[in-house]
Amino acid sequence: MALARGRRERGIDYWPGFVDALSTLVLGIIFLLTVFVVVQFYLTQEVTGKDTALSRLNAQIAQLTELLSLEKTGKLSLEDQLAALRSSLVSAEGERDRFKGLYEGIGSGAADAQGKAAELGTQLDAEKRLTARALAQVEVLNQQIAALRRQLAAIESSLAATEQKDKESQARIADLGQRLNLALAARVQELTKFRSDFFGKLREILGNRPDIRVVGDRFVFQSEVFFDTGKATLDKPEGRTELDGLASALMELERKIPGEIAWVLRVDGHTDPRPINSPQFKNNWELSAARAISVVQYLVGKGVSPQRLVAAGFGEFQPIDVDKTEEAFTRNRRIELKLTER
Repeated sequence: MALARGRRERGIDYWPGFVDALSTLVLGIIFLLTVFVVVQFYLTQEVTGKDTALSRLNAQIAQLTELLSLEKTGKLSLEDQLAALRSSLVSAEGERDRFKGLYEGIGSGAADAQGKAAELGTQLDAEKRLTARALAQVEVLNQQIAALRRQLAAIESSLAATEQKDKESQARIADLGQRLNLALAARVQELTKFRSDFFGKLREILGNRPDIRVVGDRFVFQSEVFFDTGKATLDKPEGRTELDGLASALMELERKIPGEIAWVLRVDGHTDPRPINSPQFKNNWELSAARAISVVQYLVGKGVSPQRLVAAGFGEFQPIDVDKTEEAFTRNRRIELKLTER
């Protein structure tokens, strides 16, 4: 009983329970600190990995920007994509900084931060794919540019060869032109010689009649030698006689001139300017042409080759005397013979 009384006098001992409680609290705090440190370590590793990926991505973007700066033309769409990519990176970096602040005060929101970090990783993967696609497009553009440069080189080479051929052709053309001019000059001189012989023969045949004269390179007959006023038929015997001599001289000339010389005798009909009053001809032009044709047809009938004859009518539009006198009118009514090239 004394022992029981002594225990009641000492009272209840709370110390062991307090120690147990305190130990439990300390262990809990240590556990929480351990969890916090572990979470902090993994978050730090995650953020460090994201920084490394961002650094590599920034380096790739810098290299891509340098490549794209060489080929600005035709690559505006790629520059827009890169600008969007940079904007996304800036946004991602902002998100990273914001999450760093959240990680420093992490607690109950650690799980949400990990979800955000996973979303950021997904965005970075998408941006990497965009960068790879942009690099592939740049490579295609570079290949196209290289092909265009090869084509330009081939075109320049072809142009150089064409210019050389053109120079050689021009030289040959100039030489041929010079030779042709010399040949033509020789032909003209030869034809001039035959013209002189022909005119000399005509002078012998026709004599020194006042109504037949030589003007420059033409033999001029007054129309009255062959035709009556307002008519185009060879009704005058003396006119036909003159044409007979002309036909003989032409056939002799045709035998002398080499066949390779293209020559013709042009018969030109001319009238005075006074209007014609005839039911057969509407104007002086028709009358002059009909007279020239009559002379040609007569010469053909006498044996002259029709390939060597040309008939032309000039009406009153090529006068040799512009006066309005009867003498001037008589001079302008004429038939001209000109030996010329075809």
